[in-house]
Amino acid sequence: MKSNTHPRRIGDGPRRGEHEYRSVFLSDLHLGTRGCKVELLVDFLRQVRCEHLYLVGDVLDGWSLRKSWYWNQGSNEVVQRILKAASRGSAVTYVCGNHDEFLRRYIGLDVGGVKVVDQAEHLMVDGRRLLVLHGDRFDVTIRNAKWLAHLGDRAYQLSLRLNDLVALARRKLGYPYWSLSAYLKQKVKNAVSYIDHFEGAVLEHARQRGFDGAVCGHIHHAALREVDGMLYANDGDWVESCTALVEHFDGRLEILRWADPGAVAESALLRRRRPRVANMESEPEEVLR
Repeated sequence: MKSNTHPRRIGDGPRRGEHEYRSVFLSDLHLGTRGCKVELLVDFLRQVRCEHLYLVGDVLDGWSLRKSWYWNQGSNEVVQRILKAASRGSAVTYVCGNHDEFLRRYIGLDVGGVKVVDQAEHLMVDGRRLLVLHGDRFDVTIRNAKWLAHLGDRAYQLSLRLNDLVALARRKLGYPYWSLSAYLKQKVKNAVSYIDHFEGAVLEHARQRGFDGAVCGHIHHAALREVDGMLYANDGDWVESCTALVEHFDGRLEILRWADPGAVAESALLRRRRPRVANMESEPEEVLR
């Protein structure tokens, strides 16, 4: 039985104010790989306006570009859209990740209005301080066996190619976008355990530094929840789920699923003052106020 939700049509214009946010967080674009969903990403950047734009690591995939050069017109347009956002007045912050670690030698540099940093601090409407970081330093594999991380990256790229074939078949049959690789990741017990440990390590680091929560990427798993009084937000990726974290002007936080606009309603919402956070993977019980 086919789903009632239809894939977003590239080029659909937004209604007035529909995609205007105080802050937008994007990570794991992996520009320079065939896995990056550049059409959806360009569509997102074309329609969204914000005061603060955070690029939370792995925007450029240096690992892949060093092995074999791949750069299409869509990649150019993504870069142009980011620079255009900066020229229009958005404060654009580029947080370095592991795939674009070569940029860490340029920490503090401002390029076309895009500031390159290792970590950043974001002040929310309600006064909460969030640590913004990619999160690769909390990946045990990268920290202790970088060669194994590169090997795993090759296997991951193969899974993404298979994922693209499945997505193409579903699109021809009229089904909405669905990520096979993300589905398999959630079904593997070790992967689920890894995600839990990663989230805990990120939050503990933020807590020790006096922050009220953290925004990260790296594991390609969008999430928005509160754990022991700390806010955990992961903005996902643009090779599997095509997700972004946004902060509304009234202080709400929301995970957007750009590949499937019908799924946006499943995202968790956070309002300022004593927020209660629902797991975005579960069915929403109410609009959180």
